[in-house]
Amino acid sequence: MKLELSRVVKGSRLGVLKGLGRMGQHSLEVPGCLVYTHFGTVPHLTQDTLRTLKNLPSVTQVTLSDIAEHQEVLEEFRDGFRKFAGLPDTVLYCSLHDPAATSPTGYTTNKTVSVWGSGGRIELTVAKFMALQKTVQPDWYQSMADGETWQNNTSRKRVRKSVDRTLAHLDECLLVHQNSQELEGVEVFGMVEGGDILEERIRSARETAKRPVAGFCLDGLQTGSLQQDLRTQLTAAVTKELPENKPRLLQGVGRPDEVLACVEAGVDLFEGFFPFQVTERGCALCFSFDISPDSERAVLELNEERDAAGDLQQNGDLDEPTKMTYFEMNLKDKRYQGDFRPLVEGCGCYCCKNHQRAYLHHLLVTNELLAGVLLMIHNTSHYHSFFGALREALANDKLDLLKRRVLGRPGQTERKE
Repeated sequence: MKLELSRVVKGSRLGVLKGLGRMGQHSLEVPGCLVYTHFGTVPHLTQDTLRTLKNLPSVTQVTLSDIAEHQEVLEEFRDGFRKFAGLPDTVLYCSLHDPAATSPTGYTTNKTVSVWGSGGRIELTVAKFMALQKTVQPDWYQSMADGETWQNNTSRKRVRKSVDRTLAHLDECLLVHQNSQELEGVEVFGMVEGGDILEERIRSARETAKRPVAGFCLDGLQTGSLQQDLRTQLTAAVTKELPENKPRLLQGVGRPDEVLACVEAGVDLFEGFFPFQVTERGCALCFSFDISPDSERAVLELNEERDAAGDLQQNGDLDEPTKMTYFEMNLKDKRYQGDFRPLVEGCGCYCCKNHQRAYLHHLLVTNELLAGVLLMIHNTSHYHSFFGALREALANDKLDLLKRRVLGRPGQTERKE
């Protein structure tokens, strides 16, 4: 795995992550995001449907919270999770927790962490954690970590302990990894912890950077845990301590405004769970990221429509990160019953080319399963296209224009939280 940067613009990094996969045949453009899955499957979509979407990332994320309770089956199968889930042509990244789900806290010890599957809590020692990695056979995975310090009332002592535990877990994981033939060619990402305490964040970053890891996961900064200004400050401080030639993945952040702020703070990769959360709310992503010269009228029309929707929520609700955001429309609302426009004018996804808002409204109010399928197609396509526009903006010195498109009316660079 090798990160080649082509440009750095005000802290934002543009480049390509090359040499991905056991054979090194895949690459991933940054800034970018991963394909989010439940047990290897994008929610609501079959593999055939997923393949109809253009320009999907080459990296698929799976989580131990899904996989751990099926360890015996996978061990009996023997050929790894990629083949088990029918994912032949993708890079497999294995994380500890599902970024779209909230895990109970208070179950971490000096020797164990817990993940939560459909059958309840599963306690993992380093030995069990590494046995799972050997069974999954990913292309890269994040090391075991104590990440239970994102709550606002976490003490400095508890945060310090979390950093110490995470570093100890990393050292143990690396020792097992280096002596494991099954994990030959597999990359390890080190976890950077530290809660909301700047000194601990910097200590965690510096110490993790001393280890032979391929990249870094920034943990405990997810939506709902911190105000955006503090998140940006901590992220920027951490990335300054990390080597420039290794990727930085930020966990638990997916909202477009937060993505933009974190990219400017030096983040390269994000988890792709946000379209799923929007779909589960019965909503469709509708924010603009068009930076072409003739996009002004379309942006004005889109903002007028969003302002007219009484149920759109302003960003900044820290206690309920799963609430509807400013970047989506609630298609359950009765105002869409007779709206025969596509979800987003000019969108090339299957849903927008073949169906209207009124039809999606009908599917949602009658609880038809097709609603989730069509919304997930659109939301996934729209979200990944946003990352494409972000890279284009960085390449052409149009980041400020993109921010105005995404964050509000032309000329408005930010909204109050």
